[in-house]
Amino acid sequence: MQERSRRHERLQQPRSADPGVNLSIEGLLPRPIEIFIPQRALTADSAPLLIHFMGATWVPKHVAATMSRPVVVAAVYLGAGSAVYARPFARDSLLYGRMLDTILARIAPVTSAPRITSIFLSGWSAGYGAIREVVRRPENLPRVDGALLLDGIHTGYIPDRQPLADGGMLDTTELAPFAAFARLAVEGKKRFIVTHTEIFPGTFASTTECTDWLLGALQLSRTPVLEWGPMGTQLLSRAGRGRFEVLGFAGNSAPDHVDLYHGMATYVERLLTP
Repeated sequence: MQERSRRHERLQQPRSADPGVNLSIEGLLPRPIEIFIPQRALTADSAPLLIHFMGATWVPKHVAATMSRPVVVAAVYLGAGSAVYARPFARDSLLYGRMLDTILARIAPVTSAPRITSIFLSGWSAGYGAIREVVRRPENLPRVDGALLLDGIHTGYIPDRQPLADGGMLDTTELAPFAAFARLAVEGKKRFIVTHTEIFPGTFASTTECTDWLLGALQLSRTPVLEWGPMGTQLLSRAGRGRFEVLGFAGNSAPDHVDLYHGMATYVERLLTP
């Protein structure tokens, strides 16, 4: 679908690389992990690390370059579909720890590289698959301070491809890791932000259906609102408690989906704010 009533603003890819240091790690994942230390972070004593999954890697790099606070980014693009992001971490229980250690070791030799003080994960669209598998394992949780899902939290129907309106149910086994992480955020131990549109895929559960289940599991309800958001988006609802937050946006089209990716600076800022 295409939708033209909202502005659907877009970031502009810089003609040349943003000022800073670009590094790359190969061999851990099917495609390289791209690290970017923006100029502001190079002159800071410390900074958080944001590991982002899915989408054009220049977007989170550019976001880091233009933010008022220093942040180091490791961006990962493995292709389409949540399985390509989930599979490496599901197959190898030690992969996240090894990946994180390798990123930190790669950053350390850079002149004036900041000390990494916290670790945050973000994923747009299918990138949620990696985050789900990381937070599923209790041994990873001490090295995850927070997570951001940008219009990406899905599961299957039971029976397969049978929507709720036709008598199907959600396969909640794939949502349980997010519910457990959300409880930690409610308790103030983690930070967890979920943003979603109204897109209805049809063959698997939508982000709205999944966040509805998540809120129900935590006995939380949405508050209706009508506010402008970044990139011309329209915020329709919010819910949360403690350091857990769900933001629901208008739109059931591809441009609405991309809006949340290009507007990620706003949500990364919320994620990193103490």
